[in-house]
Amino acid sequence: MVIAKLLAARAGVAERAVYSRHLRRVWGVPGTLLGARAWPPLLRDKLHTSFNYWWQAHLLDCMIDGYQRSPSVLRKAAITKVVRGIRVRNVLGWTNDFYDDIAWLGLALQRAQHELGIAKPKALDAIAERLRDAWTDHAGGGIWWKRNDDFKNVPANGPAAIFLARQNDRTDLARARSIVDWVEDNLVDPASGLAWDGLHVHPTGEVREVEKNIYTYCQGVLIGACVELAKHGQQEKWLDRAARTITAVHDDLATNGVIRGQGGGDGGLFAGILTRYLAQAVLTIPELDPARHETADLARELVIQSAEAAWLNRVSAVSGPLFGPEWTIPADEREGRDLSVQLGGWMCLESAALLERHGLNVTGA
Repeated sequence: MVIAKLLAARAGVAERAVYSRHLRRVWGVPGTLLGARAWPPLLRDKLHTSFNYWWQAHLLDCMIDGYQRSPSVLRKAAITKVVRGIRVRNVLGWTNDFYDDIAWLGLALQRAQHELGIAKPKALDAIAERLRDAWTDHAGGGIWWKRNDDFKNVPANGPAAIFLARQNDRTDLARARSIVDWVEDNLVDPASGLAWDGLHVHPTGEVREVEKNIYTYCQGVLIGACVELAKHGQQEKWLDRAARTITAVHDDLATNGVIRGQGGGDGGLFAGILTRYLAQAVLTIPELDPARHETADLARELVIQSAEAAWLNRVSAVSGPLFGPEWTIPADEREGRDLSVQLGGWMCLESAALLERHGLNVTGA
């Protein structure tokens, strides 16, 4: 039996560790913060010479999770500083050449506006316009991974679809549906039900090669997009797809209910992202279709078991716990240096704490 508010307390400990170890001003500019890439930080990390744009978007998302768990003036001020830090460090504007990067930031800024009233309309407009323009008919549709490239992938199409579905605009919602239909038709393995990474396109528009790597966060954004679209009609279609993917994750990408890790670097975020959208599925699916409680229970099990394993396998370090990229084994300090890995652990704990707040923290309850 999980003690009431235990998961929230764990998430708070993870939050404080990231705040104390990673948050630093951008080039000494007042009113700014960003997450240093690694800890202990080297000089280049302190100076933010390497800018992991999409890691910062997930830092912002995690900070918003923390605010929702325990609202405070200090948390809101820190979130405001990170938003400004991203803009300052990005130098020329809010966007870059990677459509997946800007979709992640767009999702975090949508939440900042909706949950905290931190509105950046110019940023959201710029991101929305860029994502709308990313769709082409090459390979039958979908959006590109980056500008002037030959690759279309789930890590760009998934978050873009969620972002556009949340724009509260009929045209954007239609585009979100088209994006997820394109992913379904081109990048979902009919045998396993899992989403592949992406595909390369000839200049003629024909598919050259499909990259069949399986990444946990691809499943997360596909689940998230289907759940988001189910709120706007065709519930059976979208919830069927979400349920299939959740089952496939449970069967093929988890060990005893614990989502498998995919290393440090960018991979440190993958499992955490999956838990974020599994938690949303747990909350949303029963509201839309109470008969699908088994799907929600399966998603809940994955979140709670993963969070428990991440916590039990942490190691103690300066200023708090240090998580590893693989939650089923004890963390290694060398593997936990990356901000991404710590955000992945924190994100997972916040996902479990969210379920706890809704009384859904005990598997099988």
